[in-house]
Amino acid sequence: MKRALITGITGQDGSYLAELLLEKGYEVHGMVRRVALEDPQHRLFRINHIASRLKLHSASLESYASVFDVLQKIKPDECYHLAAQSFVSYSFEDEFSTINTNINGTHFVLSALKHVSPKCRFYFAASSEMFGKVAETPQTEKTPFHPRSPYGISKVAGFDLTRNYREAYGLHASSGILFNHESPRRGYEFVTRKITNAVARIKLGLNKELRLGNLDARRDWGYAQDYVKAMWLMLQQERPDDYVVATGETHDVREFVEAAFAHVGLKWKDYVKVDENFYRPAEVQTLTGDASKARHALGWKESVRFRQLVEMMVEADLKNVREGAGTTAGCARPD
Repeated sequence: MKRALITGITGQDGSYLAELLLEKGYEVHGMVRRVALEDPQHRLFRINHIASRLKLHSASLESYASVFDVLQKIKPDECYHLAAQSFVSYSFEDEFSTINTNINGTHFVLSALKHVSPKCRFYFAASSEMFGKVAETPQTEKTPFHPRSPYGISKVAGFDLTRNYREAYGLHASSGILFNHESPRRGYEFVTRKITNAVARIKLGLNKELRLGNLDARRDWGYAQDYVKAMWLMLQQERPDDYVVATGETHDVREFVEAAFAHVGLKWKDYVKVDENFYRPAEVQTLTGDASKARHALGWKESVRFRQLVEMMVEADLKNVREGAGTTAGCARPD
């Protein structure tokens, strides 16, 4: 039985990946902060339905000793490093914490693996935000990086660390440059989930408006459950490499808003107000990925298209709000 470790197992991607690996017969371990184990109802809500089948370990990505101890105990065959401060807008507000946690955490995991489990296959969750002020469209594995946020900068550093450990120490270390991927498990702080949750609350008479930032920002949005399959496929290859994972289609925030409101029979212009307070200090206007390499080398493809994704999220939030699980959140930048 293969043994896998997922950092960030409590997040959107981590929860879907844990389900996938369990389906494939893996022994699945997760690295979580101690506070999550002390408050499982709120901190582990995305994985509570499979918690009895997981082995969770308390550790902090800010502590090399705790990371080393967990990896020495598990000695995984595969390690998926998903944990990060991943909310782009927040990275401007606390750039030091974002950069320290994201860069050092990646470095700690790589270094510990090199010492205790050098045959382990490693996946790094890179990001389309690394491209930032794009040099070309669409973006491929060869497109130069020009990050426009502390988050993007930290991901470029993690990408370079991963490549360096592959080239210098022979680790089977791969990076997935994943473009925006959403689902009903997306955090409420992200603009897509803020939109679908607000639409549900407006439809049910609980909210009256939705305040957003830049409606012209364009993103390549896919379905998270499709994207974690690409992560797994990368670590099944004989040779490690880096891959863009994207749909190749872009839509602006306005289109997302329009589709979400239309699904419940409402006109978005009656409820949406643009608030410049929710613009980023440095905007990334358009991101479009070319996943030709992943499609050819991995056999990967998406199963959910843009409008289907929007409607899936709206339906999930209608259900959540009716059951009392929806948030009152109503403002967002286009992250």
